[in-house]
Amino acid sequence: MIETVLIVAAALGLALLIQAFLIKPYRIPSESMEPTLDVNERVLVNRVNYHFSDPDRGDIIVFHPPKGAEGNLCGVSHPSDQVCPRPTHDRASVNFIKRVVAVPGDVLTIREGHAIVNGKVQKDDFTEPCGPGADCTYDRPIKIPPHHFFMMGDNRGQSDDSRFWGPVPRSWIIGEAFATYWPPSRIGLL
Repeated sequence: MIETVLIVAAALGLALLIQAFLIKPYRIPSESMEPTLDVNERVLVNRVNYHFSDPDRGDIIVFHPPKGAEGNLCGVSHPSDQVCPRPTHDRASVNFIKRVVAVPGDVLTIREGHAIVNGKVQKDDFTEPCGPGADCTYDRPIKIPPHHFFMMGDNRGQSDDSRFWGPVPRSWIIGEAFATYWPPSRIGLL
């Protein structure tokens, strides 16, 4: 009996350590990453790899957005034809999942939902189109600040993202989503 209790306690402790430091499950809360990730789909997030390297364009990551992101609050005043260039100073307690479209030092504009980084349209055939409108085109460029990353959802017309609340500081990034595990029909690597 004591042996069984010790085995269960050790397994539970190991599972908690893995989740706290290595891999964490995460549920997709909204349609902002469709068609890549569906609402209520479950993904695994690698919490280790960004201790050794920085995120790259195209990575799908989980992070803390800036405080006020749920209300699309930008950290500074900016022209209406420019994405939010700076986040608020504090991070929110919630987690978001989005795709990195620009890294520190990149010059970014957005045209009909497509990220144009350093003058080149980024490959994004995995995205849902963004219709014409004020939330889809920002012709005035911004330069991504040092240690910040610009995030966008794959469902460009239905995503509250860095366009509205600014680039995310490196220290607010939790990890990279690397696989789906639920529902069973969608199991696979991202």
